[in-house]
Formats: sequence, C-alpha cells, structure tokens
Amino acid sequence: MSIIYFDNAATSWPKPPEINKAMQKYMRKIGANPGRSGHRLSVEAARVIYDAREKLAQLFSVADPLRIVLTKNATEALNIATLGFLKPGDHVITSGMEHNSVMRPLRLAEARGVDLTVVSCDKEGLIDPARISGAIKKNTRAVFITHASNVTGGIMPVSDIGRITRKHGLVFCVDAAQTAGSYPIDVREMNVDLLAFTGHKSLCGPAGTGGLYIREGLEKSIEPICVGGTGSRSEMEVQPDFMPDRYEAGTPNTVGIAGLQAGVDFVLSEGVEQIKNREESLVKMFMEGIGDLPGIIIYGPAFSGRRIPVVSFNITGRDPAAVALQLDDRYKIMSRAGLHCAPSAHKTIGTYPQGTVRFSFSCFNTREQVARAVEALKKISKGRK
Repeated sequence: MSIIYFDNAATSWPKPPEINKAMQKYMRKIGANPGRSGHRLSVEAARVIYDAREKLAQLFSVADPLRIVLTKNATEALNIATLGFLKPGDHVITSGMEHNSVMRPLRLAEARGVDLTVVSCDKEGLIDPARISGAIKKNTRAVFITHASNVTGGIMPVSDIGRITRKHGLVFCVDAAQTAGSYPIDVREMNVDLLAFTGHKSLCGPAGTGGLYIREGLEKSIEPICVGGTGSRSEMEVQPDFMPDRYEAGTPNTVGIAGLQAGVDFVLSEGVEQIKNREESLVKMFMEGIGDLPGIIIYGPAFSGRRIPVVSFNITGRDPAAVALQLDDRYKIMSRAGLHCAPSAHKTIGTYPQGTVRFSFSCFNTREQVARAVEALKKISKGRK
C-alpha cells in the first residue's frame, strides 16, 4: 500500500522534478556567492536570484521585481512587516483566524506599545469586512489579515478589505502563506501593500525560501530587522536604504532560491487557475464523501469553492491526534492533528484546545487517494480497523 500525503498546508510534497534539477544545477555549475564578487559565477548566481524575483513578480502582478524581498519564509517576511513598520502608539487590526506567524509578531508589537484589535470571525472562520471598518480608530495604521486560514481553508474577502484600507489610507498586509501558488493573487487589484509568502508550500519550492512584496515608497516607513553585508554600498557602515538590499542582509540561500524559481515556473506553466480548479475538485469530493459519516464534524465554509484545499474535521468522542495516528499506522495516510500553530483560529471555531485533524491537498494528489481516505474514515468513524 503506497502512502498518501495530505499535509501540503505544512509543506508540499512531492515537489516537481524541476525543483531538484534546478538546485543540483546550481550546486554543480554555479555555487558562488551572488553580488559579492565580479567573476562570472557570482554574476550567474545573481542572475538566479533576479530570475526568481521576476517570476514572483509575474505571479503576483508586481510591476517591479525589485519590490520582492527574498526571505527564508513567510514568518520572517511578517516579522519585517510587523516589527519594522508598527511603532508605539499605532493601532493595528487583525482577525481571530490568524496563524501565530501573524499573531506572535503582533503580540510582541503590542508589548512594545502598539494598540492591537483582534476582530472576531463567524463560526465558519470568515470575517465580515464591516467589522474591519467598525474597528478603525484615529490612530489606526494597518490591517493584517490571512488570505486563507490554514485551519479551515476559508478564504477571506481580501479584495473587500483592501478597498476599505485604501479608502482610509491604511497599510494592508496579507499573509499569503496558504494561497501563493494555488489561488490567484493580484496585489494591485486587491490593494495589497505588503504580501508575505512562503516558498515551500503551494509554490513547490524548498524549505528556507519565501518573500515579502513591499509597495513602492512604503520601504521608507519600514525599518529592517536584520542588517549586515549586502554586497552593495560596502563603503558604508549603515544598511543601504534601497530595495531590496535594505532587507536582505547576509549571504542568501541561493540554492534554495534556484529551487523556488523552478517552483514558480512550474506554477506559472500549469496555471494558477487550473491548479485551483484541480484542488477544489478534490476538496469537493472529500467533503461530499465524509459529510454523512457518523460522528464526523467538518469545520469551515460548507461550500468547497469558498476554501483552499484544506479541510479540518473531528470524529465525535475521538482525540484528533489518535485519529491522525490511526490514519498513518493503518492506512498510510499522512495528515496533521492539533492546533496547527493557530490557537485563536481554533478558539473561533470551537475546537480549542484539542484541535482538529487536517487534510490538505495539492495538485499532485488524485481522486483515487481521496476515495481511499474516505473509505478509511468510514471504518474509523464506525469503530472498525
């Protein structure tokens, strides 16, 4: 019996073969430090990085690739956006469905004197944009919102919220960790000022990659949280003030970025809309398959079209960790149980502190795998092995 991997919201697997080839090519044929030397291998390494920026800019409809800061993950990007931008006395709004990569930097900012409002969401984990409008104060400076929940998969109305933030002159930061690569993102159309994303999920890249889009001019208001060598302005002992060097101190993970570039290339060639449709069909099949099983509770939006390929569920009277272990041990189905680094989301949907079992699909999963998972849950929900 082959394994079934349904933990793509944590990290996508398997990766397209192009990723491994790109990383091996870099290690075999380039290997140099980009921007630190003038020889041809250093120049080739710098080209790898710029190519990745160009592909990411194309994916997110960013006009200037230099607006893309490359980071080691979405968490680092969100720390730059939060701790580099918010100052004591500022007011910031977020939702009750955020991952700790948003909540923890915001709580740290709060401890440093930032006023934080956490707007509640409904039982499906979705937010009413009117609640954002109602939370705005005279000193409100920004709104931080996840594009889609890593717990329920519910897609937030970011375009509606973007119109609100633009109307009130607020900075809008979107956590796209779960949507970049599997859901269309246009930062201009959505009025997004800051977009944090990771490379190792739906962008199909390796771990240790990610980035932050910063709207033009906004970098003047965002301090770097890490400074050091950049290969530029080396005569100065202060950090360069231009993009993206302002936020990219130290030798970059060029081999990982080579893999990320190949991952984004794969996504662009497949088409984000096509990937979304394939994954949505798997979600629909799975939700319909387990919807009537005894004791199974599905969380989040009832309609599969309102969610990314993430489904959280519980079996009444069963510990989610025990269910996930049974799925792994007996059926070779890989899932994730617990709080998914998002305790506030679980409090919102009523599953705190035990959490849920989470299935998260990718375009590499199949309908046959979903059918096998449904059959396994039929047996588990009826108490059979």
